[in-house]
Amino acid sequence: MATSTDTDVTGVADTGRETAKAPHPPVPRPPGRHRRSDFDVTNTVQVSSFAAVARACEALFRDQWPGESFDPLHAAFNELRRLFAGEWPGYSGLDTVYHDRQHTLDMTLAAARLLVGYERSVAERDRLGWERAAMGLVTALFHDSGYVRESADRSHRNGAEVTASHVSRSARLLARCLPTVGLGAWIQVSTRIVHYTGYEIPFAQIQINDPRDRAVGHLIGTADLIAQMSDRCYLEKCRDRLYPEFVLAGVAQDRDEHGNVRVRYGSGLDLLRKTPHFYAATMRDRLDGEFGGAYRYVDVLFDGRNPYIEAMRQNQIFLQQVLRSENWPLLRRNPPCFTIDPNPLSSVRQLMLGHLRAIWRTP
Repeated sequence: MATSTDTDVTGVADTGRETAKAPHPPVPRPPGRHRRSDFDVTNTVQVSSFAAVARACEALFRDQWPGESFDPLHAAFNELRRLFAGEWPGYSGLDTVYHDRQHTLDMTLAAARLLVGYERSVAERDRLGWERAAMGLVTALFHDSGYVRESADRSHRNGAEVTASHVSRSARLLARCLPTVGLGAWIQVSTRIVHYTGYEIPFAQIQINDPRDRAVGHLIGTADLIAQMSDRCYLEKCRDRLYPEFVLAGVAQDRDEHGNVRVRYGSGLDLLRKTPHFYAATMRDRLDGEFGGAYRYVDVLFDGRNPYIEAMRQNQIFLQQVLRSENWPLLRRNPPCFTIDPNPLSSVRQLMLGHLRAIWRTP
């Protein structure tokens, strides 16, 4: 059986490399330079760096709400940094390779842009206001925090194994964090709208009274999807990182009630072959469907362009070229992985192989 990756990538820590400030007003990509693997769609914000993304979000929020302090949000950034680094008492740190630090920060930056773009686009009666927008940004920050395991957890070896419940786990961590940053009054809303980033609860069952709160949920749900699908290395990450997470989560392969193995994704390449269908369904059912095309609120920040949708389409066009030619070596990028594990892909591969052996072993 084909495995999900042919080479290991060594995890690296936050490098502290020089980062540009957030584009506001929009700044074009540096001429003559390829987009860097851990930079956002504008190639100006290092989305593996807590400090760089916090500065970019602060610039957006200060410009929109100049009289408000960003200090509570800086505190939220610092709390998540500590959680991911294993500095929260009772928690082991982030070890998921697809849902790593870069994904969370890339999504958070996208959420900040959507929140500000929404505020600039809607009628005054529909605007969010600073506090609701701040709650939305903290919710975005912690939307995947549930992948972090408790230190006492002996039944799970990697955060990917709690995929099925990770959004509810994130909601519990949000309930802990929000009061510490002065947003405790928003716990009930935040712990509900975070489910717009997942699949645990059907959207129709998410109980929201204020349409502005639902709008925030749609914005962060949109940010989660457009950030990952516009990643410069999205295709390689699906093959080499998302597939192992799916294996550990029991999504790729499992056994039915009769003990027969069910295969949804046979390998990382099989996952890529099915990605065009996922992309079309996501655009139809979530981005343009449930979320009502909320990704368009980015356009106002970029002179009518949408760099996220542009990058998503470029990834899909390239994937179609690879699928037609079966020239898999074209997917050769080896981006860094930002987790607490110094050798994250090697570790997760060993866990994945062990899980596959257990699934296929004769009962």
